[in-house]
Amino acid sequence: MHPVLFHIGSLIIPSYGAMAAVGVLAALFLAQRTARMAGVDAARLWNLCVLSLCAALVAGRLLLVAVNWSAIRLHPQWTLGLGMVHHPLVAGIGALAAAGSAALYIRLRGMRALAAADALAAPIALGLACEQVGALLAGAGYGTDAAVPWAVTYRSPVAALWSGTPLGIPLHPVQAYAALAFLTLAILLLVWLPARRREGDVAGVCLMGMGAAIYLTELWRDPEGRGAILNGALDGPQIAAIAMVVAGALILRERNIRSRPPLRQEEVARMGHGEESESASQQVSKSAFEEVVSHPFHDGIKKQILRLRSASLRRMGHGDSQLRSGPGAAHE
Repeated sequence: MHPVLFHIGSLIIPSYGAMAAVGVLAALFLAQRTARMAGVDAARLWNLCVLSLCAALVAGRLLLVAVNWSAIRLHPQWTLGLGMVHHPLVAGIGALAAAGSAALYIRLRGMRALAAADALAAPIALGLACEQVGALLAGAGYGTDAAVPWAVTYRSPVAALWSGTPLGIPLHPVQAYAALAFLTLAILLLVWLPARRREGDVAGVCLMGMGAAIYLTELWRDPEGRGAILNGALDGPQIAAIAMVVAGALILRERNIRSRPPLRQEEVARMGHGEESESASQQVSKSAFEEVVSHPFHDGIKKQILRLRSASLRRMGHGDSQLRSGPGAAHE
């Protein structure tokens, strides 16, 4: 592949850095659209993204300087080459710094946290897709040995120098797998965002989707330098992926609990006390009926009904007497 995109004299433009920059710009511009779709102030969301990006870069570089301080003290010019170093720990520290600075900015500006997270879901997935394309070109986060027709083989010594990529060996293009997964997730989130039912749903699904993509693609990544847990059953990124899936599920569950109508609890209470509710409703109906019947307007109606009834009874009695006397009188 091509770890160096191009160079102008002694100035080298690495493929990974260029694609990461493209991903950042694409995410920033997409976030302006998703902000309007999510009902978030676009200007504030732009500031949040820039602040988070700066925090991630500073935190990652400080970590590299701290780890390589003994070598950098002897060769200060090596500080300029820290941007070529790619490691899961650096990415994790950068992500934590970005999330912390974003949370602080949201709190200080009084933004709706879940709405802002929904607006950032698709842009982040798109940015990660571009970043993985850069990793594929640079040979960073390379895959395991492969015998498939679409395997990639790196031959550039720069890839071995910057990322420790093995040369001349067919490898799984796991970065391409991850890029396709993140791009698909970004499209789905972008389509779903206008139709979401509650704030936070898109963010929760984003976390679960990214966690699943990271966990599965790690199965084809070379485990070198990624940490081994449980005798190699899991590595560092897979642990982070599990945490992301759990966090996304908790966000969705929390939203479902908060959005439950209060009448649902009253219905459950009524179901638990069915007999008491039935007797209470009967008492209410009886009292309402007595109230209606005792109204002064209905007293006149009752008197009129009684008069009509007594008159009809008198007529019926008169008719019976005529029937009893009629045949006898005729016979006599």
